[in-house]
Amino acid sequence: MLKNALPEIITDQVPGPKAAAIIARRGDAIPAAIKCVYPLVIDKGAGAMVEDVDGNRFVDWVGGVGVLNIGYSHPEIVAAVKAQSEKYFHGMFNIVTHEGYVALAEALNAIVPVRGAEKMTFFANSGAEADENAVKIAKAFTKRPNIIVFSGAFHGRTMLTMTMTAKKAYAHGLGPFPDGIYRAQFPYLYRNPAGMSPADAIAYYTDSIYRVFEESSPAEHVAAIVVEPLQGEGGFIPAPLPWIKAVRKICDDKGILLIADEVQTGFCRTGKMFASQYWQEVGAAPDIITTAKSIAAGLPLSAITARREIMEAVTGGTIGGTYCGNPVACAAALKVIEIMQRERLDKRACAISEIIMARFNRWQEDYAVIGDVRGLGAMVGIEFVKDRTTKAPYPELVSAIVTEAAQNGLIIESAGVYGNVIRFLAPLVITDEQLAAGLDIFEKAIIKCV
Repeated sequence: MLKNALPEIITDQVPGPKAAAIIARRGDAIPAAIKCVYPLVIDKGAGAMVEDVDGNRFVDWVGGVGVLNIGYSHPEIVAAVKAQSEKYFHGMFNIVTHEGYVALAEALNAIVPVRGAEKMTFFANSGAEADENAVKIAKAFTKRPNIIVFSGAFHGRTMLTMTMTAKKAYAHGLGPFPDGIYRAQFPYLYRNPAGMSPADAIAYYTDSIYRVFEESSPAEHVAAIVVEPLQGEGGFIPAPLPWIKAVRKICDDKGILLIADEVQTGFCRTGKMFASQYWQEVGAAPDIITTAKSIAAGLPLSAITARREIMEAVTGGTIGGTYCGNPVACAAALKVIEIMQRERLDKRACAISEIIMARFNRWQEDYAVIGDVRGLGAMVGIEFVKDRTTKAPYPELVSAIVTEAAQNGLIIESAGVYGNVIRFLAPLVITDEQLAAGLDIFEKAIIKCV
């Protein structure tokens, strides 16, 4: 059974002949801008495993870039989707009420850790849409025009979220961009200015927000500060809790809303149902949380949750859309939450973290090219450098490791401002045996490529 299988390459090389033919067709039919570096054409997936059209089996540590926390093709999700699809596929929520939308909003309102006793949720289709809607809501509530985002941030590829995103490779040649978006420095502690203590670093990165107030937008014009609890594309960099507490205080002092972008960190990935629960535990819960990716096991869905007074400030007609809260996607999401809570996938994320961090930390001692290992729960990044003193990024090595690992049945992906981080985002249903097999392939790839 594929769900419990181990990686195995049966063709002389990957891609095999069938996959190579489809990849060639891809090149003829689809823009090269939608690039893919992996020699993989999926035929079926189960749990954390993928089988390609040639019969090769891969253990997947990318999971649709954080979409498949519940794994591929979970039978209970399949059954829920099938049951809903036999009733109706679609009913625009502005036209007909469907109970799945209401039930899913109720379920999220009960568990999402935003400030406020009474919470409300509405749905969109993607993480970028959720982030864009969160900004719209913050502006509607505060009656202010501007937002603050951070270095290393990734929030999406719509015109607004491209502007919010720090890495301009995602926006090359597509301007002009929206106004009113200003950038402060995210606490990338591995790359602090030389000699800076941890306490001084928190003050340094906090001060960068005040510099935005002084140099770009007065605080009274800022509607929201948008933060990823753990930066994804930026390099799997956790936001330190002392800094989050400082940001929360700034927001409280200045009448600014704090938005947590949990598109990638949500749904048990970091060892809790939502990473913002760590914020909540230190008295720094956000005002708005956006979620997507693993919310519906692979179907397009995202959510925006905030307290009632914030949501009710929105003018009618300014939020919502044709496919938002699609009934089939809502059915999947309701089952995802049920399974995650029943099977305690938050605890499984912590158990996975113990296994991989022990191995990664040993590698950091053994291989001089590993500069930093960091993360939260089962969302972990390994940063590769040419020299530990200079911390010069080593993206060429990362690219080689990704390629070598794929040839041997492990799918991993790079991240980071410099493209020198390998991320861990394996489905949380991965078995210990599959985890061990992937770790072995990864380590062999490091040894071969260094």
